[in-house]
Amino acid sequence: MRLLYVLDPMCSWCYAFQPELEALLAAHPTANIEWIMGGLAPDSQHPMDDSLKQTIASYWHQIESKTQVSFNHDFWHLNTPYRSTYPACRAVISAEQLLPNSAQIMVKAIQSVYYLDAKNPSLEATLINCANAIGLDENQFVEVFKSDETEQHLQQHLQLTRQLQVRGFPALFYIDEENRAHPVAMGFSQFADLERNLRLVSQSKR
Repeated sequence: MRLLYVLDPMCSWCYAFQPELEALLAAHPTANIEWIMGGLAPDSQHPMDDSLKQTIASYWHQIESKTQVSFNHDFWHLNTPYRSTYPACRAVISAEQLLPNSAQIMVKAIQSVYYLDAKNPSLEATLINCANAIGLDENQFVEVFKSDETEQHLQQHLQLTRQLQVRGFPALFYIDEENRAHPVAMGFSQFADLERNLRLVSQSKR
């Protein structure tokens, strides 16, 4: 079974979705899942304005009330936030190039430092620390992270996201034998709903 998961490492709903996705993958251990970086926000050196900070901070409280995850709200006064998630996307792509099948652990490393440790994944130094945490060589990671090849891969991910008409994250698809994508989740979903939707779509495509 093939799955395709479109996300952004700095998407708070993707963070909330992670335990539900892991439960689904545990129930289907032979599933092959491809991680696609959808890219919430392009590179930016401009700090977030107060209005946007307050809006995103309010999302975190909403997500905590509706899911099983928690956030370290100290992030907002310990950091200068930027609306810039492409670096984190490149970091996941870089990790996957250096260590195949590492996208999931790199995403989780980024989510952990961001949402639990209140570190800023828009900064290169934070992403390097994440790479170190999953056992990647720092020099190799930096070289790949800054390479034209990684930027090309990111653009390919973004193009695929547009082709799939994904307008929000997380988005999970079942890929049939003819390489067609069928939505399993468009937005946050709990494990039971994922399991039901996956069963329905996979049975209908046999």
